This record gives sequence, structure tokens and C-alpha cells, in this order.
Amino acid sequence: MDRRKFLSSSLLASGLMINPNEIFSEAYRKENLKKFPRQLEYNMDGDWKEFHLTVDIDVHEPAYGMKYHTLLFNNQLPGPEIRVNKGDKVRVYFHNNTILNHTIHWHGLHTPWRMDGVPFVNQFPVMPNNTFVYEFVAEPTGTHFYHCHWGTVMHMQAGMYGSFIIEDPDDPIKKRFPYDREYVMVYSAHDVNFIREEMNRMLYRMKERSYLMKNGRYNSERWDTFDSIEDFENAVNKGYKPPYLVNRRAPADLPQPNWFTINGKSYPYAPELFIKEGEKIRVRLINAGNVAYYLHLHGHDFWQVADDGRPLPDPNQANTIPLMPGKTNDIIIEGNNRGIWTFHDHDTRKVTNNGVYPGGTLTTLVYEDLPPEERDVVKYSGNINLKKMAEQGHKLPFDGGTLPKYPLDE
Repeated sequence: MDRRKFLSSSLLASGLMINPNEIFSEAYRKENLKKFPRQLEYNMDGDWKEFHLTVDIDVHEPAYGMKYHTLLFNNQLPGPEIRVNKGDKVRVYFHNNTILNHTIHWHGLHTPWRMDGVPFVNQFPVMPNNTFVYEFVAEPTGTHFYHCHWGTVMHMQAGMYGSFIIEDPDDPIKKRFPYDREYVMVYSAHDVNFIREEMNRMLYRMKERSYLMKNGRYNSERWDTFDSIEDFENAVNKGYKPPYLVNRRAPADLPQPNWFTINGKSYPYAPELFIKEGEKIRVRLINAGNVAYYLHLHGHDFWQVADDGRPLPDPNQANTIPLMPGKTNDIIIEGNNRGIWTFHDHDTRKVTNNGVYPGGTLTTLVYEDLPPEERDVVKYSGNINLKKMAEQGHKLPFDGGTLPKYPLDE
């Protein structure tokens, strides 16, 4: 199948129901909005905002044709967005529908220590078919996220993360940069081969542990958990081999991500940022993965206005910003240079899909009010041959030489 037929069929099959050339259409913009985290609804119980999260094993598709089993909060990747106001009382019912253990850590939030979600440090893991209720007051304000803290090497890259936004009614960022709309972009990296192998290993181990528990044969060595360092060392001296010696928990090599996503999707399916001339947009950047990104926006200097959710007293202007694992950064982009501009990781290994460029975290800032005549790259191009072809009345490639296109190889 040639590239054009592939693009057409893949986009239609994915439910987009558009032609790549119609990026400026209303239908495309509506579909693009669905690529951002969906806000989780809540119920009120007195003065508590109550949310419900589940985790299931499901199939995820970062780009058309690439599928793998993963873990999903409420069958979404990333998990649904929890958005509350500063000082809200928050209660989250977390039900584990899998046969694996899980917890939730509220990354960046100031919760009571028993609500911090670290197994065997401040809570017991949420075992299969069990529910844990997290309760805390929402603070501090800003952009944060939540993720599973059990088996985090696998569970986080397997999809167990989501954004957590605490709004400030008196937001200093909005006062200084009155923005028109905002976007949340959650970055992550995935070694799908590691996920497949490790999930199978974990499922096997959980079945083994369930059998041993039912038969009263469960002990610290089976659990790989000890009450003290001395207990652990005594067990080793008596012949117990910890997992890192017998290679039970992971393959010999640590994960080597081969898929890089924004909100669970890779180029050309990654969400795009739409803006209008004269507008300001706020982009909340979250790194829920285990690799660093160096995000570079073409044609603009944006304002970095928050770091780990905290508003910066002296916002910094830049066109490239590091987004390290576990970090959040908020930026303000001003619509002052009309066009279609690339926004991508400058570590170009992360703008690939399974090693093939372009892919991964490549996306664009699109001026949705860009006049049609300005999308013609021949008329205003420096390409002399194409201009001659147009002047001589020859048929131009790529639907007459207008943008945008979705190349899938170099």
C-alpha cells in the first residue's frame, strides 16, 4: 500500500473520518480535543468531592496498527483528569479490577502520609478486587499528576498515570497572562516488549502467591517483604535469594523505550495545539515517564510560568524547555507568528515510532485562523523548481502543494 492510501485508510479506520489535508476543519479540531485528558466527574458527600477510579487490563493503540496489552485507569490512557479547587476535600475510591497489586501516589500533592500510596512504607498494596479510599485536602495549587507506586518500573510506563490539576481562583498566572484556553499534555515512554514480558511475569507470580496464601504457605520470602534489614539479611544467610539475584522481576536489561507518547498517542496521532492570532494558550506539560524531554517550539519564545505547579515569580522566556521525569512545567504561548509550527523533543530519538522517524512526541502548533492562501508552500516557497512547475501550469505533487502533510518516513 502506498503512503497516501495508507494515510487515508488509517485515519478513517481510527475513527477520525477526515483527510489529513483537512487539519483546519471543524471536524478535525473536535476530534483533536478528544486527545486531551477527560475530566473525571465527582459526587458531593457533605463537603467532600468523591471520585471513583478503577484499574483494568486493556488493549491500547498509540498509533494505528500498533496494539499491546496495558493497564488503564477507567479504561483511559492517560487516566482521567482530576481537577479541583485549592482547599477542596477530596475522596477517591480506588478499586482494583486486576489480579495485580496497585496503589496510587499523588505526585506533588501534600497529602497525609498514610494517603501517599507507597506500598509497605505508608500503606499496604491494594490487592486484587479490593478498594482503597484516599482522603486528603487539595494542596498546593498547580499542575500535578497521579500514578501507581507498585511495580513502578512497569506500571507507570504501562499506562497507570493521569493529570491532577488544583486550580487557584486567584491564579497569579492568569492575572499576568490572561490566557484564552489551556491544554494538558502528559508525556510518557514505553518499552512495549518489556511491558508484555513483565506483565506476564507479574500475572504468573500473583497466581502463585494467591495459591500459596489459600494453602497457608505464604511467608516473608515468598512475599519478598521483610520487617527489618536484619530479617532480610538472616534470610539471605539461610539461602533466600532476593529477586535481583535470580532475575525474577525483570529481564536482564532495563526497559529501552521504543514508543514515546503525548496523552497516550504517538505522531501522527499525537494531540495538536491549536491557537489563533493574538491568543494566549496555557500548556501544562507533565512527564509521567522515565526519560527526559527537551521540548522545542519553532517560531516562538514561550513563557515558562510554573515549575512543579508553583507559579514562578519571574517567568522565564525560552523556546526550549527540559521536562525531566516526574516534573511538570506550565508554559504560555502567545499567538504572534502565524503559521504551522513544529513542537517536538530535540532529543530526536523520542520523535520516532519503534525507531522510525517521524513519530513519538512530534506535534505542531497550528494557527487555526491561518488563511488558506498561506498554506500554499509553492507560492511562497524558495523551491525554484516547484515555482516553475506552478508557473508553467504543471500539476503539483501533494494535492497542489498545500500544507499540512503527514509523512511517515524520511
